[in-house]
Amino acid sequence: MSQKLRIIIPLALLGAAGVAYAAHVSAGTLSAFGWESISLICPIGALGTMLASKMLVPRAVISIVLAVAAILLLGRAFCGWLCPVPVWSKLRGIFKKGDGKAAPLSAAEKRALKTSCVGSCASCADRKPADSRHIILGGTLLSAAIFGFPVFCLVCPVGLSFAMVFLLIALFGGGDVTWSVLIIPGLIAVEVIFFRKWCSHLCPISSFMSLIGRANRTFQPAIDDAKCLETAHGATCGRCAEVCEVAINPRHPDLGTTFNECTRCRACADVCPGHAISFPLIARKTDGAPALEPTPTGASGAPAIGSDLDLDEPSEALS
Repeated sequence: MSQKLRIIIPLALLGAAGVAYAAHVSAGTLSAFGWESISLICPIGALGTMLASKMLVPRAVISIVLAVAAILLLGRAFCGWLCPVPVWSKLRGIFKKGDGKAAPLSAAEKRALKTSCVGSCASCADRKPADSRHIILGGTLLSAAIFGFPVFCLVCPVGLSFAMVFLLIALFGGGDVTWSVLIIPGLIAVEVIFFRKWCSHLCPISSFMSLIGRANRTFQPAIDDAKCLETAHGATCGRCAEVCEVAINPRHPDLGTTFNECTRCRACADVCPGHAISFPLIARKTDGAPALEPTPTGASGAPAIGSDLDLDEPSEALS
């Protein structure tokens, strides 16, 4: 049910904005919304506006403060529940060919899996590349300061999504035909459908939330050890890690992305066979999961894959 709501809610927001636009009611969008004398704008737009104008703008400052407060409380929940970009991303399935199953691993890929580490050794940590989102965020703010205009706002897929709705209403309601009817959907397609890693590699809004979210400690996924199959029954599961869109491993946090990337999408909770995952206001401290069983190590010191594992059969996580 959570995954259906994640599609319904953004589409409902787009529809509500479209109805307000058609009714000539000024309510704005997720990028810039308000009512009468109350108005707020996207934190990236707010920062860009102040850098472009070289001055403090009270409403922009208020928008940033409120955005920071929301992120400290809810993390990246905006990405999981309100942003329309993940909805458009699902359209990529239309362009997929074949039966949707991953191709068998090549011999080189099998050897790499057998000898590579899981990313937790010191050498891998030293080689960890900079997050490209943070570079894009820096470029976004720098371009606003240089050009005197928040340039990213012109191509932001969130704002473009609402602009597309307004253009369609103008097109079918008043016959207003402009090149924007083709340009805006084209930009959204390029950014979201063909740039497969937009949210995780390119989005400056995601970057901003990730940086602020490092201080977030609320509504993070917590596991009830009494219900978890691994701790309660000694079984091997890992379903929560397989379905996470941002590569968090709730059962073994050290093996995945940090919790500041969590979008509160609840995919892990929905798929957990023991219903062991919840999102409490403040997670109760526990002893955590038992350490993984020691296994023979490869040349890098990482656990070697057992010979009984059939690497010709791709797992669901790779599909």
